[in-house]
Amino acid sequence: MPSELIKALIESKRACAVVNLEEEKLTVEESQAITQACDQLLNHYEDYQEQFPLCLWQTGSGTQTNMNVNEVIAHIASQNGLNIHPNDHVNRSQSSNDIFPTAMNMAAYIAIQRDLLPELNQWMTQLSSLSDQYEHTLKIGRTHLQDATPLTFGQEVSGWLHMIKNSYQSIETASQSLLQLAVGGTAVGTGINASTEFGDKVCAELSKRLGIKFQSDENKFFALTSHQPITYTHGAIRALAADLMKIANDIRWLASGPRCGLGELIIPSNEPGSSIMPGKVNPTQAEALTMVVAQVMGNDTTIQFAASQGNFQLNVYKPVIIHNMMQSIGILTDVMNSFRIHCLQGLTVNQERMNHLLNNSLMLVTAMTPHIGYEKAAEIAKLAHKENTSLKEATLKLDYATSEQVDQWLETTKMI
Repeated sequence: MPSELIKALIESKRACAVVNLEEEKLTVEESQAITQACDQLLNHYEDYQEQFPLCLWQTGSGTQTNMNVNEVIAHIASQNGLNIHPNDHVNRSQSSNDIFPTAMNMAAYIAIQRDLLPELNQWMTQLSSLSDQYEHTLKIGRTHLQDATPLTFGQEVSGWLHMIKNSYQSIETASQSLLQLAVGGTAVGTGINASTEFGDKVCAELSKRLGIKFQSDENKFFALTSHQPITYTHGAIRALAADLMKIANDIRWLASGPRCGLGELIIPSNEPGSSIMPGKVNPTQAEALTMVVAQVMGNDTTIQFAASQGNFQLNVYKPVIIHNMMQSIGILTDVMNSFRIHCLQGLTVNQERMNHLLNNSLMLVTAMTPHIGYEKAAEIAKLAHKENTSLKEATLKLDYATSEQVDQWLETTKMI
């Protein structure tokens, strides 16, 4: 089980113990023993990690892990002479069916806010700097894998930057749905064995302790059988992954070579690229990033399918849903951090190569079409390609413009 989920369950148990004391369902001594045990576990989690050994592949409600947490808390809480029972005290006013999805949403939200969104912020800073640095660096554009009209490398990077900005906003917005918690729904959503205010009170206690505005989901029948907040949020994460695939592919294609490829970018040489070919530099960071994207895409398929299997009052695919959610957040954060440090920060342009490809592109002829028309411009491009000459030479041969006109029309700085 993800450690973040175990910690979220412990936080939930702590909040429930506080509310159960308030509602006189636990004595002061019982509540304090539970909260102190929870604090001990949270403050020294590494020392207790082996106490949570259960396999991910268990009951779909997460009951075994919920009881594992209950039993560990009860054991620690009973060491001062009290008899704290895992069900009667630690699990009071709860069911695995509502407390496990509560912890799922908490764990996912906390990891997104703590890890993924800050890394996206770092990417925005790095890409913004890169875009500004190469604001005036002209290069040829490409569409359909074919030559197109010019742009600056700064403009190209600005497209990447806005992908990350949009992903940040989408993930931030979607993650707000995770703040709605299932606690208080107990077994089937009716809240049996819990007060009608229990969910609201627990969310208020969690909010006060963690500084996060958790709320009790207004419909517990929805909260127990649907995991739409996670599917929605992971959908935004999947969209980020898709854009990261595009950025990584652009960089490794533009850096292909160094002599027999596009060769417009120079990537950092982090390690030998080949065990047999000396001096080879491979785009290893891009390859790592794209493999993570493949994994995240697979995780999304698993999450979406698992979330569709809510039969009647309960979805029983909860452990696999949260496993894939937490893995996506974790590996994306890690690989983005590595790619930013070991690739983006050292990325430079090959100005000579960019200039060569730009000045030899046939698609610069596009700028001539307002002056001589599409048909004549196409004729110029085809002749230049056939005879392996410049656009200017082809234009003069066809007598479609003067030398001065061609120079004026083909000024690349005016095409961006």
